[in-house]
Amino acid sequence: MLAVAVGAASDIDASGRANEAKFDEPVRTHPFDGLAGDLLSPLARWDSTWFLGIAHEGYDGGADTAFFPLYPLLVRALVAPFASEGALLVSAYVVSLACFLGALVLLHRLVAFEAGRTVANASVWLIALFPAAVYFGAPYSESLFLLVSVGAFYAARREHWAWAGILAAAASATRSAGLVLLVPLFLLWLDSRPRRTEAVAWLALAPLGTAGYALYLGLEHGDALAFVDAQEAWFREFAGPFVGVWDGATAAWDGVRQLVDGSRENVYFDRAGGDPDVNARINVVLFAFLVFALAAMVGTFRRLPRAYGAYMLAALALPLSYPVDPQPLMSLPRFVAVLFPLFVWLALVCEERRRTAHVAAASAVGLTIFTASFASWEWIS
Repeated sequence: MLAVAVGAASDIDASGRANEAKFDEPVRTHPFDGLAGDLLSPLARWDSTWFLGIAHEGYDGGADTAFFPLYPLLVRALVAPFASEGALLVSAYVVSLACFLGALVLLHRLVAFEAGRTVANASVWLIALFPAAVYFGAPYSESLFLLVSVGAFYAARREHWAWAGILAAAASATRSAGLVLLVPLFLLWLDSRPRRTEAVAWLALAPLGTAGYALYLGLEHGDALAFVDAQEAWFREFAGPFVGVWDGATAAWDGVRQLVDGSRENVYFDRAGGDPDVNARINVVLFAFLVFALAAMVGTFRRLPRAYGAYMLAALALPLSYPVDPQPLMSLPRFVAVLFPLFVWLALVCEERRRTAHVAAASAVGLTIFTASFASWEWIS
Protein backbone atom coordinates (compact mmCIF):
# COMPACT_ATOMS: atom_id res chain seq x y z
CA MET A 1 0.00 0.00 0.00
CA LEU A 2 2.96 2.32 0.51
CA ALA A 3 3.76 2.14 -3.20
CA VAL A 4 0.14 2.99 -4.02
CA ALA A 5 0.24 5.96 -1.67
CA VAL A 6 3.53 7.25 -3.07
CA GLY A 7 2.27 6.94 -6.63
CA ALA A 8 -1.02 8.67 -5.86
CA ALA A 9 0.70 11.51 -3.98
CA SER A 10 2.80 12.26 -7.06
CA ASP A 11 -0.29 12.83 -9.22
CA ILE A 12 -2.72 14.97 -7.22
CA ASP A 13 -5.42 16.63 -9.32
CA ALA A 14 -6.78 20.17 -8.98
CA SER A 15 -9.40 19.17 -6.41
CA GLY A 16 -6.78 17.43 -4.31
CA ARG A 17 -4.48 20.44 -4.53
CA ALA A 18 -7.31 22.65 -3.30
CA ASN A 19 -7.87 20.36 -0.31
CA GLU A 20 -4.14 20.25 0.36
CA ALA A 21 -3.90 24.04 0.33
CA LYS A 22 -6.85 24.32 2.72
CA PHE A 23 -6.17 21.53 5.21
CA ASP A 24 -2.47 20.64 5.11
CA GLU A 25 0.24 21.92 7.44
CA PRO A 26 3.44 21.16 5.50
CA VAL A 27 5.72 21.95 8.44
CA ARG A 28 4.24 18.88 10.18
CA THR A 29 3.41 16.55 7.30
CA HIS A 30 6.33 17.34 4.98
CA PRO A 31 9.33 17.90 7.27
CA PHE A 32 11.68 15.90 5.00
CA ASP A 33 12.93 16.43 1.47
CA GLY A 34 13.88 13.82 -1.08
CA LEU A 35 13.23 10.12 -0.64
CA ALA A 36 12.31 10.42 3.05
CA GLY A 37 9.64 12.95 2.19
CA ASP A 38 8.31 10.81 -0.66
CA LEU A 39 7.94 7.83 1.67
CA LEU A 40 6.67 9.49 4.85
CA SER A 41 4.36 12.24 3.67
CA PRO A 42 1.74 10.50 1.45
CA LEU A 43 -0.28 9.12 4.37
CA ALA A 44 0.02 12.20 6.58
CA ARG A 45 -3.30 13.62 5.46
CA TRP A 46 -6.45 15.18 6.92
CA ASP A 47 -6.71 14.51 10.69
CA SER A 48 -3.02 13.64 10.82
CA THR A 49 -2.32 17.35 10.99
CA TRP A 50 -4.37 17.58 14.20
CA PHE A 51 -2.66 14.66 15.90
CA LEU A 52 0.79 15.87 14.91
CA GLY A 53 -0.01 19.41 16.01
CA ILE A 54 -1.20 18.22 19.43
CA ALA A 55 1.92 16.05 19.80
CA HIS A 56 4.11 19.06 19.05
CA GLU A 57 2.37 21.93 20.84
CA GLY A 58 -0.39 20.45 23.02
CA TYR A 59 -4.01 21.61 22.99
CA ASP A 60 -5.24 25.15 22.38
CA GLY A 61 -8.64 24.36 23.89
CA GLY A 62 -10.65 24.71 20.68
CA ALA A 63 -11.59 22.28 17.91
CA ASP A 64 -8.47 20.22 18.61
CA THR A 65 -9.99 18.93 21.86
CA ALA A 66 -12.15 16.56 19.80
CA PHE A 67 -8.97 14.49 19.37
CA PHE A 68 -8.30 12.53 22.55
CA PRO A 69 -4.80 12.62 24.06
CA LEU A 70 -3.38 9.10 24.40
CA TYR A 71 -2.20 8.70 20.78
CA PRO A 72 -0.45 12.10 20.48
CA LEU A 73 0.96 11.58 23.99
CA LEU A 74 2.56 8.29 22.94
CA VAL A 75 3.86 9.88 19.75
CA ARG A 76 5.47 12.65 21.78
CA ALA A 77 6.81 10.34 24.49
CA LEU A 78 8.60 8.12 21.96
CA VAL A 79 10.89 10.94 20.81
CA ALA A 80 10.97 13.24 23.85
CA PRO A 81 12.91 15.42 24.46
CA PHE A 82 13.89 15.67 20.77
CA ALA A 83 10.38 16.28 19.44
CA SER A 84 11.07 17.99 16.13
CA GLU A 85 8.44 17.89 13.39
CA GLY A 86 10.40 15.20 11.57
CA ALA A 87 10.89 13.08 14.67
CA LEU A 88 7.19 13.33 15.52
CA LEU A 89 6.13 12.24 12.02
CA VAL A 90 8.38 9.17 12.20
CA SER A 91 7.16 8.46 15.72
CA ALA A 92 3.53 8.68 14.61
CA TYR A 93 4.08 5.96 12.02
CA VAL A 94 6.00 3.79 14.49
CA VAL A 95 3.24 4.05 17.09
CA SER A 96 0.48 3.37 14.55
CA LEU A 97 2.17 0.39 12.94
CA ALA A 98 3.36 -1.13 16.23
CA CYS A 99 -0.14 -0.83 17.68
CA PHE A 100 -1.66 -2.38 14.56
CA LEU A 101 0.74 -5.32 14.71
CA GLY A 102 -0.04 -5.80 18.39
CA ALA A 103 -3.77 -5.58 17.69
CA LEU A 104 -3.54 -8.29 15.01
CA VAL A 105 -1.65 -10.59 17.38
CA LEU A 106 -4.21 -10.12 20.15
CA LEU A 107 -7.11 -10.46 17.71
CA HIS A 108 -5.72 -13.76 16.49
CA ARG A 109 -5.44 -15.04 20.05
CA LEU A 110 -8.93 -13.85 20.95
CA VAL A 111 -10.60 -15.39 17.90
CA ALA A 112 -8.62 -18.62 18.25
CA PHE A 113 -10.00 -18.82 21.79
CA GLU A 114 -13.57 -18.19 20.57
CA ALA A 115 -13.70 -20.01 17.24
CA GLY A 116 -10.42 -21.75 16.42
CA ARG A 117 -7.24 -20.90 14.52
CA THR A 118 -8.75 -21.13 11.02
CA VAL A 119 -11.31 -18.44 11.75
CA ALA A 120 -8.63 -16.45 13.59
CA ASN A 121 -6.39 -16.47 10.52
CA ALA A 122 -9.27 -15.32 8.32
CA SER A 123 -10.24 -12.55 10.77
CA VAL A 124 -6.73 -11.11 10.71
CA TRP A 125 -6.60 -11.05 6.93
CA LEU A 126 -10.05 -9.54 6.57
CA ILE A 127 -9.43 -6.66 8.96
CA ALA A 128 -5.95 -5.99 7.53
CA LEU A 129 -7.36 -5.76 3.99
CA PHE A 130 -10.52 -3.83 4.85
CA PRO A 131 -10.71 -0.66 2.69
CA ALA A 132 -10.57 1.66 5.71
CA ALA A 133 -7.52 -0.18 7.07
CA VAL A 134 -5.53 2.61 5.42
CA TYR A 135 -6.08 4.53 8.67
CA PHE A 136 -4.25 1.85 10.67
CA GLY A 137 -1.01 2.75 8.90
CA ALA A 138 -1.48 6.53 8.93
CA PRO A 139 -0.79 9.02 11.75
CA TYR A 140 -4.25 8.37 13.20
CA SER A 141 -5.41 6.86 16.50
CA GLU A 142 -7.35 3.96 14.93
CA SER A 143 -4.63 1.36 15.43
CA LEU A 144 -4.15 2.31 19.07
CA PHE A 145 -7.87 2.11 19.72
CA LEU A 146 -8.06 -1.27 18.01
CA LEU A 147 -5.18 -2.55 20.16
CA VAL A 148 -6.62 -1.51 23.51
CA SER A 149 -10.21 -2.54 22.69
CA VAL A 150 -9.19 -6.01 21.46
CA GLY A 151 -6.86 -6.25 24.45
CA ALA A 152 -9.68 -5.40 26.87
CA PHE A 153 -11.88 -8.14 25.38
CA TYR A 154 -9.05 -10.66 25.43
CA ALA A 155 -8.18 -9.86 29.04
CA ALA A 156 -11.82 -10.22 30.07
CA ARG A 157 -12.24 -13.51 28.23
CA ARG A 158 -9.14 -14.82 30.02
CA GLU A 159 -10.53 -13.34 33.27
CA HIS A 160 -7.65 -10.92 33.78
CA TRP A 161 -10.04 -8.24 35.00
CA ALA A 162 -7.44 -5.74 36.17
CA TRP A 163 -5.96 -5.65 32.68
CA ALA A 164 -9.43 -5.40 31.17
CA GLY A 165 -10.14 -2.29 33.25
CA ILE A 166 -6.75 -0.72 32.52
CA LEU A 167 -7.06 -1.26 28.78
CA ALA A 168 -10.63 0.06 28.78
CA ALA A 169 -9.31 3.20 30.50
CA ALA A 170 -6.69 3.49 27.76
CA ALA A 171 -9.46 3.18 25.18
CA SER A 172 -11.44 6.00 26.79
CA ALA A 173 -8.30 8.14 26.70
CA THR A 174 -7.94 7.41 22.97
CA ARG A 175 -11.45 8.33 21.84
CA SER A 176 -14.80 8.99 23.47
CA ALA A 177 -16.17 5.71 22.09
CA GLY A 178 -13.87 3.91 24.51
CA LEU A 179 -16.48 4.43 27.19
CA VAL A 180 -18.84 2.00 25.48
CA LEU A 181 -16.44 -0.84 26.29
CA LEU A 182 -18.10 -0.87 29.71
CA VAL A 183 -21.14 -2.49 28.11
CA PRO A 184 -19.49 -5.62 26.63
CA LEU A 185 -17.03 -5.98 29.51
CA PHE A 186 -19.87 -5.99 32.02
CA LEU A 187 -21.71 -8.62 29.94
CA LEU A 188 -18.55 -10.73 29.82
CA TRP A 189 -18.36 -10.49 33.60
CA LEU A 190 -22.01 -11.56 33.90
CA ASP A 191 -21.24 -14.61 31.76
CA SER A 192 -18.10 -15.52 33.71
CA ARG A 193 -18.07 -18.46 36.12
CA PRO A 194 -17.49 -18.09 38.97
CA ARG A 195 -18.77 -14.51 38.93
CA ARG A 196 -16.54 -12.58 41.36
CA THR A 197 -17.61 -9.20 42.73
CA GLU A 198 -14.02 -8.01 43.14
CA ALA A 199 -13.47 -8.67 39.42
CA VAL A 200 -16.20 -6.31 38.23
CA ALA A 201 -14.75 -3.57 40.45
CA TRP A 202 -11.81 -3.33 38.05
CA LEU A 203 -14.18 -2.20 35.30
CA ALA A 204 -14.67 1.05 37.23
CA LEU A 205 -11.29 2.02 35.77
CA ALA A 206 -12.80 2.31 32.27
CA PRO A 207 -14.01 5.93 32.49
CA LEU A 208 -10.75 7.17 34.01
CA GLY A 209 -9.19 7.89 30.61
CA THR A 210 -11.94 10.32 29.68
CA ALA A 211 -12.13 11.66 33.24
CA GLY A 212 -8.41 12.38 33.25
CA TYR A 213 -8.69 14.20 29.94
CA ALA A 214 -11.62 16.25 31.26
CA LEU A 215 -9.62 17.14 34.38
CA TYR A 216 -6.72 18.34 32.24
CA LEU A 217 -9.00 20.46 30.05
CA GLY A 218 -10.67 21.96 33.10
CA LEU A 219 -7.37 22.89 34.75
CA GLU A 220 -5.59 24.03 31.59
CA HIS A 221 -8.39 25.65 29.57
CA GLY A 222 -11.21 26.18 32.05
CA ASP A 223 -13.65 23.87 30.31
CA ALA A 224 -13.67 20.23 31.35
CA LEU A 225 -16.16 19.36 28.60
CA ALA A 226 -14.38 21.19 25.80
CA PHE A 227 -14.19 17.92 23.84
CA VAL A 228 -18.01 17.81 23.84
CA ASP A 229 -18.34 21.44 22.79
CA ALA A 230 -15.78 20.85 20.04
CA GLN A 231 -18.20 18.54 18.22
CA GLU A 232 -19.98 21.64 16.94
CA ALA A 233 -16.87 22.52 14.97
CA TRP A 234 -17.26 19.20 13.15
CA PHE A 235 -21.02 19.70 12.58
CA ARG A 236 -21.96 16.84 14.92
CA GLU A 237 -24.96 17.21 17.19
CA PHE A 238 -27.39 14.84 18.86
CA ALA A 239 -30.32 14.18 16.53
CA GLY A 240 -31.94 11.29 18.37
CA PRO A 241 -31.12 7.58 18.75
CA PHE A 242 -29.96 6.17 15.41
CA VAL A 243 -31.46 9.07 13.44
CA GLY A 244 -28.29 8.93 11.34
CA VAL A 245 -29.59 5.76 9.71
CA TRP A 246 -32.51 7.65 8.19
CA ASP A 247 -30.41 10.71 7.38
CA GLY A 248 -27.74 8.53 5.78
CA ALA A 249 -30.36 6.71 3.70
CA THR A 250 -31.84 10.03 2.59
CA ALA A 251 -28.41 11.38 1.68
CA ALA A 252 -27.61 8.22 -0.27
CA TRP A 253 -30.91 8.41 -2.17
CA ASP A 254 -30.23 12.05 -3.00
CA GLY A 255 -26.79 10.95 -4.14
CA VAL A 256 -28.25 8.36 -6.50
CA ARG A 257 -30.59 10.99 -7.93
CA GLN A 258 -27.68 13.36 -8.46
CA LEU A 259 -25.60 10.72 -10.23
CA VAL A 260 -28.50 9.61 -12.43
CA ASP A 261 -30.09 12.87 -13.50
CA GLY A 262 -28.13 15.71 -11.94
CA SER A 263 -30.99 16.73 -9.62
CA ARG A 264 -29.73 19.08 -6.90
CA GLU A 265 -32.95 19.99 -5.12
CA ASN A 266 -32.81 19.56 -1.32
CA VAL A 267 -29.77 17.32 -1.33
CA TYR A 268 -27.24 16.90 1.48
CA PHE A 269 -24.20 17.39 -0.72
CA ASP A 270 -25.22 20.95 -1.57
CA ARG A 271 -24.52 21.82 2.06
CA ALA A 272 -21.14 20.11 1.95
CA GLY A 273 -19.95 22.25 -0.95
CA GLY A 274 -17.53 21.15 -3.66
CA ASP A 275 -18.32 18.92 -6.61
CA PRO A 276 -21.91 17.61 -6.18
CA ASP A 277 -21.15 14.39 -8.05
CA VAL A 278 -18.19 13.65 -5.77
CA ASN A 279 -20.26 14.29 -2.66
CA ALA A 280 -23.07 12.17 -4.07
CA ARG A 281 -20.71 9.22 -4.59
CA ILE A 282 -19.33 9.59 -1.07
CA ASN A 283 -22.81 9.50 0.48
CA VAL A 284 -23.71 6.38 -1.50
CA VAL A 285 -20.47 4.66 -0.47
CA LEU A 286 -20.96 5.63 3.18
CA PHE A 287 -24.46 4.16 3.14
CA ALA A 288 -23.07 0.92 1.73
CA PHE A 289 -20.69 0.76 4.71
CA LEU A 290 -23.66 1.33 7.02
CA VAL A 291 -25.68 -1.50 5.46
CA PHE A 292 -22.67 -3.80 5.79
CA ALA A 293 -22.11 -2.80 9.42
CA LEU A 294 -25.75 -3.29 10.40
CA ALA A 295 -25.91 -6.69 8.71
CA ALA A 296 -22.69 -7.68 10.48
CA MET A 297 -24.09 -6.52 13.81
CA VAL A 298 -27.13 -8.76 13.41
CA GLY A 299 -24.87 -11.65 12.40
CA THR A 300 -22.61 -11.00 15.39
CA PHE A 301 -25.54 -11.22 17.81
CA ARG A 302 -26.52 -14.53 16.23
CA ARG A 303 -23.09 -16.19 16.00
CA LEU A 304 -20.91 -14.80 18.81
CA PRO A 305 -21.30 -14.26 22.57
CA ARG A 306 -23.72 -11.44 23.27
CA ALA A 307 -20.97 -9.07 24.45
CA TYR A 308 -19.61 -8.82 20.89
CA GLY A 309 -22.93 -7.80 19.39
CA ALA A 310 -23.60 -5.43 22.26
CA TYR A 311 -20.25 -3.75 21.63
CA MET A 312 -21.11 -3.19 17.98
CA LEU A 313 -24.56 -1.85 18.84
CA ALA A 314 -23.23 0.57 21.47
CA ALA A 315 -20.32 1.70 19.30
CA LEU A 316 -22.51 2.34 16.26
CA ALA A 317 -25.04 4.20 18.39
CA LEU A 318 -22.64 7.12 18.85
CA PRO A 319 -22.02 8.17 15.22
CA LEU A 320 -25.55 7.21 14.18
CA SER A 321 -27.09 9.37 16.91
CA TYR A 322 -24.74 12.29 16.21
CA PRO A 323 -24.86 12.59 12.41
CA VAL A 324 -22.92 15.30 10.61
CA ASP A 325 -25.26 17.83 9.04
CA PRO A 326 -23.60 18.16 5.60
CA GLN A 327 -22.71 14.44 5.39
CA PRO A 328 -24.66 12.33 7.93
CA LEU A 329 -22.41 9.26 7.86
CA MET A 330 -19.09 11.11 7.78
CA SER A 331 -16.13 8.99 9.00
CA LEU A 332 -18.26 5.85 9.27
CA PRO A 333 -15.64 3.62 7.53
CA ARG A 334 -13.14 4.62 10.24
CA PHE A 335 -15.62 3.79 12.99
CA VAL A 336 -16.44 0.46 11.36
CA ALA A 337 -12.78 -0.49 10.84
CA VAL A 338 -12.14 -0.78 14.59
CA LEU A 339 -15.26 -2.89 15.24
CA PHE A 340 -13.36 -6.16 15.27
CA PRO A 341 -16.42 -8.39 16.01
CA LEU A 342 -17.58 -7.55 12.49
CA PHE A 343 -14.52 -9.26 11.03
CA VAL A 344 -14.88 -12.28 13.29
CA TRP A 345 -18.45 -12.77 12.06
CA LEU A 346 -17.35 -12.21 8.46
CA ALA A 347 -14.57 -14.76 8.88
CA LEU A 348 -17.03 -17.32 10.23
CA VAL A 349 -19.32 -16.83 7.25
CA CYS A 350 -16.51 -16.82 4.70
CA GLU A 351 -14.86 -19.94 6.11
CA GLU A 352 -18.13 -21.84 6.10
CA ARG A 353 -18.70 -20.94 2.46
CA ARG A 354 -15.02 -21.18 1.45
CA ARG A 355 -15.04 -17.58 0.27
CA THR A 356 -12.33 -16.02 2.44
CA ALA A 357 -9.83 -15.62 -0.40
CA HIS A 358 -12.46 -14.06 -2.70
CA VAL A 359 -13.69 -11.59 -0.09
CA ALA A 360 -10.14 -10.71 0.94
CA ALA A 361 -9.18 -10.06 -2.69
CA ALA A 362 -12.20 -7.81 -3.26
CA SER A 363 -11.46 -5.99 -0.02
CA ALA A 364 -7.85 -5.48 -1.08
CA VAL A 365 -9.09 -3.74 -4.22
CA GLY A 366 -11.13 -1.41 -2.03
CA LEU A 367 -8.10 -0.81 0.20
CA THR A 368 -6.05 0.13 -2.86
CA ILE A 369 -8.70 2.61 -3.97
CA PHE A 370 -9.04 4.10 -0.49
CA THR A 371 -5.27 4.40 -0.11
CA ALA A 372 -4.84 6.12 -3.47
CA SER A 373 -7.71 8.50 -2.76
CA PHE A 374 -6.47 9.30 0.74
CA ALA A 375 -2.90 9.97 -0.44
CA SER A 376 -4.15 12.27 -3.22
CA TRP A 377 -6.12 14.42 -0.76
CA GLU A 378 -9.52 13.14 -1.81
CA TRP A 379 -12.10 12.98 0.97
CA ILE A 380 -13.05 9.31 1.36
CA SER A 381 -14.98 9.24 4.63
